[in-house]
Amino acid sequence: MDPQPLFDDQYAGVPAKRVLHYIESKREKGYPVVGIYCGYAPIELIQAMGLIPAVLCAFSKAPIASAETVLPANLCPLIKSSYGFILEGTCPFFAMSEAVIAETTCDGKKKMFELAAEIKPMHVMDLPQLADEPEALENWTVMIRKLQCFLEKTFDRKISDEALQISISNANKKNRAMRKFFEYAAMHPPLISWQEMYDIGFLALPATAEEMEPILETVMAKLEQRAENGIHFGTAKMPRVLVSGCPVGGDALKIFRIIEEAGGLVVVPDACTGIKGFVGEIEENSDDPVKALAKRYLEVPCACMTPNNRRLTALSDLIEQFKPDAVVDFVLTACHSYNVESYKVGRHVTNTHGLPYLKIESDYSDNDEGQIRTKVEALLEMVSR
Repeated sequence: MDPQPLFDDQYAGVPAKRVLHYIESKREKGYPVVGIYCGYAPIELIQAMGLIPAVLCAFSKAPIASAETVLPANLCPLIKSSYGFILEGTCPFFAMSEAVIAETTCDGKKKMFELAAEIKPMHVMDLPQLADEPEALENWTVMIRKLQCFLEKTFDRKISDEALQISISNANKKNRAMRKFFEYAAMHPPLISWQEMYDIGFLALPATAEEMEPILETVMAKLEQRAENGIHFGTAKMPRVLVSGCPVGGDALKIFRIIEEAGGLVVVPDACTGIKGFVGEIEENSDDPVKALAKRYLEVPCACMTPNNRRLTALSDLIEQFKPDAVVDFVLTACHSYNVESYKVGRHVTNTHGLPYLKIESDYSDNDEGQIRTKVEALLEMVSR
């Protein structure tokens, strides 16, 4: 018996169209749209001001040729794709955004932002990258306050601490519900597929807790029905794979697809486009809710941080919960931070957890799919022995 789809409408399997419909409907009701690129954008602040966050297009190979008329060819594909969409005017989320929030997570991005700022109002936040230093929290708090001033001026509205406190409480509620959703992937075998995890996560990012609650209630009910009927994805004998590394979406989803086609099960995507955005809690009822936001976001274990021991700790937590048989580290070409950090990640996975580890370095093209498939098949064969 095939699993009952979690979504059975016209947007099933096409999360971008679902999110586009959601944002368009909110915009028609008078909610301004703010474009975001990264997991460091404080969504709680955006939503507290009655604005809608929209993750901007960055995961397709289609506009890269246009970007390379301006940007160097040996740049990260995510950056080139982002700018290509802007040049071509083909990202509907960018078109709807009245302003864009960006962060200095890497050198390539921050220089691209200079070019994008010529097209759309943009506020760049200077992200502290020594997150464990005492001044990092103070500096990032200042950056969020500056963002608040920018949004208040741009959209001619004010935000109170009370409204921000409510937004923080709602965000915690939504994130707890999302972590409960991911628990169905920790089962043996999992009750949800990587595509479903990606679809639900993509929608949950811009939506409020109030909007996600009925959706997740319906989804959970269907998952419980799967459990009662003994319906799973794959079998208990199939190798379970945790995929870590760079954000994955669009054409980069090939890594999930290849693992599945090779006989593996992706049980948790550990990235900004996966579970990472829903982990952790923001302090509620704080005397300074902006500082509470800053503290939470500084704990995001992105490779732009140094030292990034939080990533290893978070990875251990996920390994303990989801019980993978192997770890695949997906690194985008020219993403030097994740590429260099892959050595420490591989050492941690093999030495601390005794698991097979595979680094895959790729871009958005399909030219290397055969090579990736060969490496993944060898990994899964080793696991299955």
